Amino acid sequence: MPPARTDLNAFATDLAFRLPGIWNSEYHHHAAYKDQFPLANQVWDHGHVNWVVSEFVLTHDADLHGPDGRRLYITDRPLHPHQFVVAPLEPDDAHLKPHHFVGVDEPNGIAVPNDPVRASTRIARRLLPHYERALQTVRRNAAEQPEPPHRPAPPQVAQVVTLTWYDDGALGAPYGSVPEQARMTLYAHGFQYHPHQAAFLLPAAYGEDGRAPRIQAVAHRLAAQGIGVNLRHSAPDTPPVLPPALPTAVRSHHR
Repeated sequence: MPPARTDLNAFATDLAFRLPGIWNSEYHHHAAYKDQFPLANQVWDHGHVNWVVSEFVLTHDADLHGPDGRRLYITDRPLHPHQFVVAPLEPDDAHLKPHHFVGVDEPNGIAVPNDPVRASTRIARRLLPHYERALQTVRRNAAEQPEPPHRPAPPQVAQVVTLTWYDDGALGAPYGSVPEQARMTLYAHGFQYHPHQAAFLLPAAYGEDGRAPRIQAVAHRLAAQGIGVNLRHSAPDTPPVLPPALPTAVRSHHR
């Protein structure tokens, strides 16, 4: 017969008493598999503990609440009846946003023996220092950049070149729509002027792989000159939709 597990509720309560500072334990029994995820999804770990909570059905867990909002997650270590796993939980702070965690090393959890004295020593030495550094970094990020670093909108420009993909595969722009300051840039990157079409066109002989870097180079060069660049497809040439013809009987009626 396999050895019986230590009672998690009793272990977590004793452990909370022995950790540095004032900690309280809250025990949860899971009536269904899905009940483990509201807390397990907050585990601040990308290693062993994260693997445990995502791969095993866990019938219970405990949540330890400590000083200044610190929290620890505790549950059984599957296949190891004399051990538990302990991991930090992400801070429950409405002011913290996803971008505050970017670039922060996760503090990760550890396995501990079912002896609260030895477990508390291991947690204090190996887990809490990493947890403290991660918390400080996240909170510093929140103080320095409260809002996400959204990209600013581009500045308004007075002149724009619109390069158009035409239905026959040609790429270019009507001569009259190209600002004079942009014409030499088009010439320099392979665009040719076709008088009979009154347009700058990039030869199809370059192929897709040859045209793409030229378009990119034109965009960079014109942007440096304060000229905007658009790329679009031409509107398809579709005949106007005529109303359906009236039936013969109706036409006769209206005569």
